[in-house]
Amino acid sequence: MKHILTLCFLSFSILFASNVQLIKKENPDSNTTLLVIGGIHGNEPGGYFTASILSQHYNITSKNLWIVPNLNRDSILQNERGIYGDMNRKFLSIKNNDPDKTIVDEIKKIILEPKVSLVVNLHDGHGFYRKKNQGSIFNPNAWGQTCVIDQCQLKQNQIFGNLNDIALNVKNNINQRLLAKHHKFDVKNTQTKYDDEQMQLSLTYFAVTHNKPAFAIETSKNLSSLSQKVFYQLLAIEEYMKIMGITYKRDFTLNEKELAKILKNYGTLTINHNFLLDLNNIKKILRFIPIKSASNDFKFSHSLGEIKESKGVYKVYIGNKLITKLKPQYFKISSNCPESFIVEVDGKQIPIEKASKFFVHDDFKVLGIKGYRVNIIGYSSPHKTDESGLVIRKKDMNKLYSIDKNGSIYRIEFYKEDKFCTMLLVQFK
Repeated sequence: MKHILTLCFLSFSILFASNVQLIKKENPDSNTTLLVIGGIHGNEPGGYFTASILSQHYNITSKNLWIVPNLNRDSILQNERGIYGDMNRKFLSIKNNDPDKTIVDEIKKIILEPKVSLVVNLHDGHGFYRKKNQGSIFNPNAWGQTCVIDQCQLKQNQIFGNLNDIALNVKNNINQRLLAKHHKFDVKNTQTKYDDEQMQLSLTYFAVTHNKPAFAIETSKNLSSLSQKVFYQLLAIEEYMKIMGITYKRDFTLNEKELAKILKNYGTLTINHNFLLDLNNIKKILRFIPIKSASNDFKFSHSLGEIKESKGVYKVYIGNKLITKLKPQYFKISSNCPESFIVEVDGKQIPIEKASKFFVHDDFKVLGIKGYRVNIIGYSSPHKTDESGLVIRKKDMNKLYSIDKNGSIYRIEFYKEDKFCTMLLVQFK
């Protein structure tokens, strides 16, 4: 079973190095590169949803941005810190039989790439950090709302080696845009080499011991929404990009309301290049999904998309969110299907590419193709096995068979003899 991310941007490259998804947004003007890592802890969604938005909604116009949106993918699916133990405590040493070893070894190699100039590791932390104890939520042991450094300074020849000054700059600028006064950020210096044996095992300390500037951003788990966490994470990353001279454009206004909309957009899933699902407002269970019995290709438009098969059911995730369950109907797949079909939409004939969606106000009609059978899922035609050539209106459809909760989106399936060919989605407006 293959799982592939597809993003429609010309300047991107997306690499799967072993189990690590690395998204590169590069320009030829410089080797200066910011590496952003999300999802080292599976129960900290602020970090990995931030990295996902960064990968899908930011265009880097000078210098380079590398993104690992979902480092600890298995733990993200289960919404657990680390199902094989804390991955962020495995960077000093790791046993050969540890299930995390491949990932840890691979991210180490990425961190040590000569191009990587600065590393930011994204987290959600408990409470709100304060230098003086102000109760169980606001205290020196809290991690939330901090720019974390392991030490103040790297070697003098490191261009971004003054970690303390950079962290102070970032937190000061974040604090100019707080959503609430008690959300304020501060710098937390763990003084890892001398004071924190646990942090000596961490990703950022691995980086700084190899003279790579590294920071952690911790938004508070006590913030009221995921959109608030992502807001602060993106503010921080934009500050790091500013310090590094990385210029960018984003396709949204950075505020909590806009982020809430983006976070609800789960994109699409294409199966075997011939079956499209719109994951927004999709029903909790879809039955009779025509796929192969093995070696299926799943392609998400969302960088956090994952498939987990269990007892013959395919669970579809975006990050830690279970979006839907697919109950399959196994078919052989025809290899000689057309790339497009002619559909009469509201009286006008138009070509529709396979595995795509079209919109209808009043009615549609699929024009027949010799040798192919059309099955409109949710339409009942008792005297016909081929439903091409029929004028179909929304009132003719049975909402029980829609793929969305509103009863507006339906499947049009094409078969050649007894083999599945492809599918279109029709959405009534």
